[in-house]
Amino acid sequence: MKNKTVFACQECGAQSSKWLGRCNECGAWNSFVEERPVPEAVTTASAGKRYTLAAAAGPQLYADIDIVQADRLTTGIGEFDRVLGGGVVPGSLVLLGGEPGIGKSTLLLQAAAHFAHTYGPVLYCSGEESEHQIKARGERLGVQQAPLYVLAETCLERILEEISRLKPSFIIIDSIQTVFSLKFQSAPGSIGQVRESATQLLFAAKGQNIPTFLVGHVTKDGNIAGPKALEHIVDTVLYFEGERHHAHRVVRAVKNRFGAVSELGVFEMTGAGLRAVPNPSALFLSERPANAPGSAVLCCVEGSRPLLVEVQALVSSSSYGNARRMASGIDQNRLSLLLAVLEKRAALNLMGEDVFVNIAGGMTVDEPAADLAVLAAVASSVRNRPVAPGTAVFGEVGLAGEVRGTTQASLRVREAAQMGFTRCVLPPGSCSPVDLPGGIELAEVKTVGEALDALIQW
Repeated sequence: MKNKTVFACQECGAQSSKWLGRCNECGAWNSFVEERPVPEAVTTASAGKRYTLAAAAGPQLYADIDIVQADRLTTGIGEFDRVLGGGVVPGSLVLLGGEPGIGKSTLLLQAAAHFAHTYGPVLYCSGEESEHQIKARGERLGVQQAPLYVLAETCLERILEEISRLKPSFIIIDSIQTVFSLKFQSAPGSIGQVRESATQLLFAAKGQNIPTFLVGHVTKDGNIAGPKALEHIVDTVLYFEGERHHAHRVVRAVKNRFGAVSELGVFEMTGAGLRAVPNPSALFLSERPANAPGSAVLCCVEGSRPLLVEVQALVSSSSYGNARRMASGIDQNRLSLLLAVLEKRAALNLMGEDVFVNIAGGMTVDEPAADLAVLAAVASSVRNRPVAPGTAVFGEVGLAGEVRGTTQASLRVREAAQMGFTRCVLPPGSCSPVDLPGGIELAEVKTVGEALDALIQW
């Protein structure tokens, strides 16, 4: 009997018996790809196979389940361990995505070399590079002799055989979009192949208690390619971010079943690989000009890490009928909202002015606590007067011009004091002076007008 052809949407996984130009579920255009079902012989052969993530064959009573406190394994890179929540959890499945050439393979090869020296054999499966290319990168990174096995293979069944044979302490799949299973006749990277490959690797990781890292491609929108089910299957999702023309790279956790979400790790790309940056605040403020109008220092928090970044603003007269609003590192719609608040509540006329706002160093900040720093930088540029020296600022701004409180205020103030700042402008009642180090003055403000008076000498 002839197998029927199924068309699957590569965005959401919806299936149809015929090709459709537009998916009825998610609305994506030209996303349907032909996928043939699993052959009957393969289905029959695997019917008796048991797929499970638990050691017991049946259900267990909740009260009878023992909690196993497994020690986390270190990658040898402190910033990478921080993002993972303190190290690698045995049996975890981690997905690392990022732009091409940003350093995903470099980072994982450095971690693999440390794992091989410390914990035992490591299996590095590459579907995009040959063994000679990986060897050349390893020589540049200074990888020493270690039980690091390189497998240039894309067949899932072959990879699983090598995992069973070697029993490694660490597995790297670079990348999941190149792996294919013989069960499906569709091309590698299709929704069926990616979902099947990730699921089988999940069974291998959990069943044999081996930490596994998957490298994922990203689309032109910056999202990890493939079905959204891929991010649901894995335990942790990491995004590798960074500007092409900046030396630093940022690894951000957007999902983590074993640690804090939105945790951040900062690295610097060097000729010998990625180097961890233990003090990112000093890196982002290293080139900040002194007493320059249009510059304010923001105390932001990424996960559990406080960071000091410079917010720059430039306001100039518009040469055209429509004033331009451009933002780099913050949401442009948020900037338009804040400019409207500044005009209405602080009586600053910006209707005919071009406004440009930038987070220096290529950093991206999306938390509301950045509002007050953006307003301070814009007002400083309008009046051409610098923000008071030694001052850091944070706080959310409402549409009524009020300054609202933010989370982890004490952590932000302590970071500012550690970096040598003597004054901090913040929302009222955010933190108690008893819990803070000496030598820093707290200026609590309730409205935008009070904040600008405290920050800028009019």
